[in-house]
Amino acid sequence: MSLVSKWFSSAAIHGLCHELRLAVPWGHIAAKAWGCPDGWPVLCLHGWADNANSFDRLIPLLPEDFYYVALDFPGHGLSSHRPAGVQYYFPEYVADVRRIAAGLNWNKFTILGHSMGGNVGGLFCSIFPEMVDKLIVLDGYGFFPHDRNTHQEQIKKAIDGLLKLEKEKGSPRLYTPDAALKRLLEGNESVTKETGKILLQRGSSEVSGGLVFTRDIKINLPTPARITIEQCLELQKKITAAVLLILAEDGICKKEKWNPNLPPCSLLLEGYRNISKQNQVERVKGNHHVHLNEPEQVATIISVFLKANLVSKL
Repeated sequence: MSLVSKWFSSAAIHGLCHELRLAVPWGHIAAKAWGCPDGWPVLCLHGWADNANSFDRLIPLLPEDFYYVALDFPGHGLSSHRPAGVQYYFPEYVADVRRIAAGLNWNKFTILGHSMGGNVGGLFCSIFPEMVDKLIVLDGYGFFPHDRNTHQEQIKKAIDGLLKLEKEKGSPRLYTPDAALKRLLEGNESVTKETGKILLQRGSSEVSGGLVFTRDIKINLPTPARITIEQCLELQKKITAAVLLILAEDGICKKEKWNPNLPPCSLLLEGYRNISKQNQVERVKGNHHVHLNEPEQVATIISVFLKANLVSKL
């Protein structure tokens, strides 16, 4: 038994799934799937710096008559990194979703996204509204509004950061399994030791001397391509899918920037209510990774929404 397999033996993966791989011009996008391909398709999009294992404990609790595909965004998990010199932008993540849908021959599907994945999902729904019947966002608002007053600063940071990385790039840092888990937990306080192992199983690889993280270090750079709250609200009006937002009590709502009672988040919530009376906002106990740490807190809500006979605006 290898070092990784032996250490991960306590991080049991729940539910039967199989691996998928889609060829793209710069390599491949990896994914894992649960259920029968004949079931209604649900595309699961993980959060920043996570991977497809983010849904390992939730999907086995959801209705079995759906086909769930959880991808690793490029630069994450088992997917190829974007080419050297290329940064990570939200529009490219939207293009990745479109590539996956085309590769799977999906003309219409449901999106289940956590955090960044939920924001990519919201943006996708506004650009390709005819392709999505339902959007489920876990601890997010479906959009990531940016302060237009700091736009110049963000672009400068992104460019300077990329050039610095290219100049200093060396060999990936080696970790022992315990040190790798410690590093992951230091960067994400909402992940437990147990669920951190689940993410690390797909987010690291074994090499001579230890483990290395598989994610592209460039994902840590600020993205220069963000949109203002005004632009978010205009895009939001294009969404025809039924929307379910699930906000965790100890999740992003705890941060002043994401306070649901203050702009811009209050404006986004109001926008969803104005689009359709069938859109829902639910609050649950738990933190930002509640779907991974305590999936039973959200599984019933999601299951009911998936099964509901909701009609899109199209």
